[in-house]
Amino acid sequence: MIKHETINIRTPDGQCATHVFAPEGAGPWPAVIVYMDAFGIRPGLMEVGEHIAAGGYVVLVPDLFYRYGAYGPLDPKEVFASGGFRAVVGPLMASTDNVKAAQDTEALLAYLDTRKDVAGDAIGTVGFCMGGGMAIAAAGTYPDRVAAAASFHGGRLATDAPASPHLLAPKIRAELYVAVADNDGSCPPDMVERFEQALDDAGVRYRCELYRGASHGWMKPDFPVYDEAAAKRGWSEMFALFDRVLKQERPDAA
Repeated sequence: MIKHETINIRTPDGQCATHVFAPEGAGPWPAVIVYMDAFGIRPGLMEVGEHIAAGGYVVLVPDLFYRYGAYGPLDPKEVFASGGFRAVVGPLMASTDNVKAAQDTEALLAYLDTRKDVAGDAIGTVGFCMGGGMAIAAAGTYPDRVAAAASFHGGRLATDAPASPHLLAPKIRAELYVAVADNDGSCPPDMVERFEQALDDAGVRYRCELYRGASHGWMKPDFPVYDEAAAKRGWSEMFALFDRVLKQERPDAA
């Protein structure tokens, strides 16, 4: 049984509605922050939070589109079928970015520090699509807090933009797991190579894996390109990383 509550966390830009998932009992458990994809808060994303919590974690799923205002919930399959992806999600995506998400993370970390059921200071971050870069940016912005980060079909991981995640590589102390599709225009092979080179140059511990046959969004059951076998592999890799780094390696771990 997983506990679920919705709270408002104050940030410099307003109130960020955040879904909190936790196992039954007193804990404590390590914490994980989920950085959403472009379709925002919806039942499919709640399933992600619940799934990670079932693995023994306190999970935050913040609505990073809070600056935009009310929206949705959106059904990815319906939006893709309509051909109106950019018209629907473009304005939402424009309300946040890697820098803003990193700023929001400071407030999320402060909230986690108030919970008695959270074990230690080290946390994990995981992001999907646009959230993949945000999870990595959080690791580079809060190296003393983020010990493990995972990105699934994250886009624009290494670009010429000043907020490109790869530029934070020298600051990252977390161990990373980066899963990319071989059918993803937002993260082509040359970008993956550039991203990996930045991590190598900075001495970051990471694994970057290509999911052959998978498309951008393969981890999400409510996406038309959902790949059950590839998703199962992805969850297994994420839990292996988080369990080892956040549970087994903690000095106070049981």
